[in-house]
Amino acid sequence: MNARYLFAAASITALGLAAMAGAIATADGPGDEKPAEKSEQKLPPGWTAADMEAFMLAATPGKMHERLAREVGSWRGKNTMWCGPDSEPTTIDCTNTIAALLDGRFTKCEMAGEIPGMGPYSGLAITGYDNVSKKFVCSWIDNFGTGMALGEGDLSADGKVLTWNFTFNCPIQKKPVVMRQVETDTGKDSKTVESFGPDPKTGKEFKMMRIELVKRK
Repeated sequence: MNARYLFAAASITALGLAAMAGAIATADGPGDEKPAEKSEQKLPPGWTAADMEAFMLAATPGKMHERLAREVGSWRGKNTMWCGPDSEPTTIDCTNTIAALLDGRFTKCEMAGEIPGMGPYSGLAITGYDNVSKKFVCSWIDNFGTGMALGEGDLSADGKVLTWNFTFNCPIQKKPVVMRQVETDTGKDSKTVESFGPDPKTGKEFKMMRIELVKRK
């Protein structure tokens, strides 16, 4: 995560803390004897009631977070991967364990598997829905790299397809590239995940991965 993003996140957090502190601050001094229930609430200087309402709406989980909650549980996966447009596929079994975080505002997904000739594979995703941008958001790290992929996703009108754009640093091109990922619900407890990225040699998009996932009962 870069310094600019950290600064923005810290600023939002500071504003939120200031807002909450201002909302519970009272007009009475330590020596006043007025009953607590008659205290007046104050907003931070320059804030309006609409500002506070906007902040609280941004922080409150909604229907999209309920959709995230449906993912919680253990999933079995069949993962097929391609290293390039003309390469032979590699197939592995994997598991996805998804847990809720921060009162349902986010989920944590831990993926594990074994890649032939390369050893154990593990990855970690933190996923949420940003009420302000109206987009799903995700960060991804794994033990096959030292970088982080950051993604934004949009849900189809019927709620069955979630399309992501992930940005990560390509180790061959030495620059940021975009990977497109499509999650499709195929049943109540099943889905497919397909990833498409640019060939580092030609720049043409090809299918990098397909995962068929089934939720364990």
